[in-house]
Amino acid sequence: MPMFQPSKKDGFVKFEGSVLDLDTAVKDGVLGGVGGCGGVIGEKMDLKKMIEELNLPEIPSVFICPISLEPMQDPVTLCTGQTYEKSNILKWFSLGHYTCPTTMQELWDDTVTPNKTLHHLIHTWFSQKHVQMKKRSEDAFGRASEFLTTLKNVKGQARIQTLKELKQMVAKHSTARKAVVDEGGVALLSSLLGPVTSYAVGCEVIAILVNLTLSSESKTTLMQPAKVSSIVDILNEGSVETKVNCVHLVETLMEEKDFRIEIVSSHSLLVALMRLVRDKRHPNGHLPGLGLLKLISTYKQVRSLIVSIGAIPQLVEIIPFMNQECVELALFVLDVLSSVPEGRQALKDCSNAIPVMVKLLMRISESCTEYALSILWSVCKLYPVECSLKAVDAGLAAKLLLVIQSGCSPVLKQRAAELLKLCSLNYSDTIFISKCKLTRTIQ
Repeated sequence: MPMFQPSKKDGFVKFEGSVLDLDTAVKDGVLGGVGGCGGVIGEKMDLKKMIEELNLPEIPSVFICPISLEPMQDPVTLCTGQTYEKSNILKWFSLGHYTCPTTMQELWDDTVTPNKTLHHLIHTWFSQKHVQMKKRSEDAFGRASEFLTTLKNVKGQARIQTLKELKQMVAKHSTARKAVVDEGGVALLSSLLGPVTSYAVGCEVIAILVNLTLSSESKTTLMQPAKVSSIVDILNEGSVETKVNCVHLVETLMEEKDFRIEIVSSHSLLVALMRLVRDKRHPNGHLPGLGLLKLISTYKQVRSLIVSIGAIPQLVEIIPFMNQECVELALFVLDVLSSVPEGRQALKDCSNAIPVMVKLLMRISESCTEYALSILWSVCKLYPVECSLKAVDAGLAAKLLLVIQSGCSPVLKQRAAELLKLCSLNYSDTIFISKCKLTRTIQ
């Protein structure tokens, strides 16, 4: 059970670089007593609700229960002088413990005394933080509205600066996001995207839009060809942060029920995505890029186009350098592309594709094994001699035996058995058995 003990010295509790005397803190306003805030607490608010709404990362240590490490709402003090949340210490007693959890002293008196001073101090501190949060929220709403008004009347560098400030406001405050939506800001921002949109303006507009909850009408507006073209241009030119924002915006548009596949059937869009996925200098763009590529590849009409831009050899090349989540996404895309003739031909022509797929079997996750096995089945079935021989030389037979003997799903084992049988047709029994030895694969 976690223990927590604030440092004490001469009756004071130290936290956040200052010293707190519980008897005088409220009166003097050291921790934000009523006097320290000018009496802003009109009505008593529910402490639990305030704690949940604020969700503060840093709270004075003296407010924390040593048992739960959560802020106390009903602090009580034991005979040892240690204070705990009432429900936590009573549960401690109910488990048969008659010691102080912090000091482990045996209790000579199990009475719990409400610590009213600390309770008042906690309530006052959280009340003030809550009032400050509400005030900031109101200010953020007003400021966001002012920025929208300014945007209607400025151009050039002044417009870019206003967009930057609105972006920062929207990123920090939910009320600012609400203001943009409620005050017609989405339509205003969307109007700034088009054939003559500058790169600087487009980056800021997209960064704001991805933070908003877009209505169906707003998404439809953004799906206009000129606006999509502007987003794609910025995806090709922007920083990695801007590119990721563009990816998220396209994903948002694809959620719309009236989404048209023509929007992502763009050579320029797919090339930009692959460039983002292959950028080794900025790995934080790999996952978003692959996520959108996966989403696009689920549309049959686009698969041949994805193959045509060289996606298969590019994905095969970077798979060894990716983390597990990215590898699974890349394999999903390759598996989907192997369902079209052009995809299978590209996999056959890619010299590293079969060895990489064989190596991934039983290496990362069952999902990876499933995708890799499906890809190998697609190419080996279509080219049983050339591809099967290459796969077996890469250690496929031994890997398939591992899959069959593993705890993988029955469907996966059945597919492995079928592929093993297909590969065996190219060898005599003796030679194929030698290929199934595990020594080389394990090495």
